[in-house]
Amino acid sequence: MQVSYQNPQADAWHRAVLDNPAAFPLRFSCGGRIIHGFPESEFARVDQSEHREGGRLVTEIVFQKDDCLFVTLRCAFYGEYGISEWTVWFENRGQRDTDVLSDAETVLTFPGKYPVLKGILGDHGNDYRPYALDVASQPRYFESNSGRATHVNFPYFNLEYGDGGVILAIGWAGTWRAGFRYDAASGVTTVTARSVNRLNAKLRPGEKIRTALFVRAPYRVRSEDYAVNFWRSWFIAYNLPRADSAGRRLAPFSTCCIAGDTGRPNSDGSISEDRTTWKPSLEKMISEDAKVDFRWFDAGWYVAPDGSSPKDDWWGTVGTWCLDPVKWPGSTFLESTDYARAHGMKTIMWFEPERVTDPESLAKYWNYDPRWAIRLPGVKAVSNNIGDPACFRWTLQRILRTLQENRVEMYREDNNSDQALLWQHLDSLEGEDRAGITECRFIDAHYRLWDEIIACTSSYGGCAFVDSCASGGGRNDLESLRRGIPLLRSDADRTTAALRLSMTTSFNRWVPFCGANNKEKPDMLSPSGTLDHYVWRASYLPVLNVDSQFVQDPHQDFEMLRWGLREWKQVNAYLLKDFYLLTPWHTEKDVYGFTAYAFWDPESASGVLLAFRQEKCMEGCLSVTLPFASGRQVFTLKDQDTGEMLSGSAGDFILRFSHPRQARLLWISASRP
Repeated sequence: MQVSYQNPQADAWHRAVLDNPAAFPLRFSCGGRIIHGFPESEFARVDQSEHREGGRLVTEIVFQKDDCLFVTLRCAFYGEYGISEWTVWFENRGQRDTDVLSDAETVLTFPGKYPVLKGILGDHGNDYRPYALDVASQPRYFESNSGRATHVNFPYFNLEYGDGGVILAIGWAGTWRAGFRYDAASGVTTVTARSVNRLNAKLRPGEKIRTALFVRAPYRVRSEDYAVNFWRSWFIAYNLPRADSAGRRLAPFSTCCIAGDTGRPNSDGSISEDRTTWKPSLEKMISEDAKVDFRWFDAGWYVAPDGSSPKDDWWGTVGTWCLDPVKWPGSTFLESTDYARAHGMKTIMWFEPERVTDPESLAKYWNYDPRWAIRLPGVKAVSNNIGDPACFRWTLQRILRTLQENRVEMYREDNNSDQALLWQHLDSLEGEDRAGITECRFIDAHYRLWDEIIACTSSYGGCAFVDSCASGGGRNDLESLRRGIPLLRSDADRTTAALRLSMTTSFNRWVPFCGANNKEKPDMLSPSGTLDHYVWRASYLPVLNVDSQFVQDPHQDFEMLRWGLREWKQVNAYLLKDFYLLTPWHTEKDVYGFTAYAFWDPESASGVLLAFRQEKCMEGCLSVTLPFASGRQVFTLKDQDTGEMLSGSAGDFILRFSHPRQARLLWISASRP
């Protein structure tokens, strides 16, 4: 039976802050005065509406402060989970500049003893390392100032306190900050959270900016397993994008990039691919019964801004978003996507719209306005100012044309630069009291860009979601993940099985739908690596990214490839169910112990357990307890390889391993005694 997450206290809190807007948990400065909520002394309520969207109740309230500043509060409440969310819009509907707006932040308080903050750090150096911090001993602060929201730090937090806790998330693809402070005298933890860290701007007539999407998800049982699966359940039900225009739920799928199968040097991406290389790979994949769901077409397919055909520099030649006619003359790329479709495969195509190179050539040959290029001495990357409406239209039209003409089903986006310094530079050119305005425009435009692209691809039977990437895991904020999924949760997750297991046992608690490479390789771009039972099983995620050569590797083990694809298809029915870590988390360098985790479906009373005796583990036995087991059921584990059956009423089992670097897959079932 499915656990009930309904929470009457959360329902009462949500209704109270809507009925009394002065108590709404927003604090900001306007004209140098700090304002808490929306008090009647400052704001007139001019409009309010409420409607249901599936399982959520949506409320919108419009407040007027003076002759020009209007504020729109958009809230939603998920009664099934007791979860609240909100976004605030500031708009100038007048004829003069508004007073300066600054320091807009959510402020929440939670009464309860022994507050402990749990979460994970971000990608790039931290590799999603988990933490558990005692908030009572000292305040805790996190921030991201680079412009890529989920590198280094991660804007998702689990605050345990009293007999329960709350999960909080900041949905914003730019800069953000969060703080947690406990007052021992009152027993209250105060949380502050903001987006656009440097906001100090007046709004000009007609301008409109927004805060992040903030989510407040209280739960009533102080248990990390409970909190994790409460969050995953809501995320999958309401935050995960739909698969297509018909609204079907997103299901696990497999991908493969065939750029390493051309027989040519490939610096990264798909720069070595052309009209002659794709068909032998796809034909071999199909004939060997090793077909995937998506062919992944990555960076390097475009003509350079000066009209040349890039040979190895995919990074320094972006901006045209026009297929290289030397590599892909006429309709040859469409022929490749048509062939894939005819054989039950779709196509993923890479873009990077927030960065340009050689703006002068783009202006000369491609009708680009060089004023859209944000440049700063000493900063290598040049940002494409999609916050400018004309630049937005130019960029969007080029992307949509390429997608439509070639009937590409999934848009993949990258972002290989930290843009915050460039945003600040553009702010300075706007004059006094405009700090943060570029970031506001940029992030809002980026979300709208994805909305337009999703409308395009889904209109002809493609995906109603995009691939969210920014040099790996740089754009996994909650709002982005309403539109996208991380096909690769980190660029680094193309290396060792130990790192893959480390990331799965941390990242998957927060973002259930994600992927990794399926090989163990000495470095991220290595064309070769290890693919065996151990690595396969360490790679079972909702997105399975197959890394194989089909025609260029004479030693390709197609039987192993077929084996892994078949077993993953058996397992993937459970990968979006409840998730339980059964062993302590370890770093990517720790290969001396065990890793075990389980996916459990309470409705069918079945699941799967994956257990790994790592490379240098000297122990032969692992004791595990199934946290979801109860004394009213008998649990059985069946080994996938040997058929061995283990039974126990308490959910306690001893798993035996014959050698290091061994992975066991066991099917879990439960029945009444």
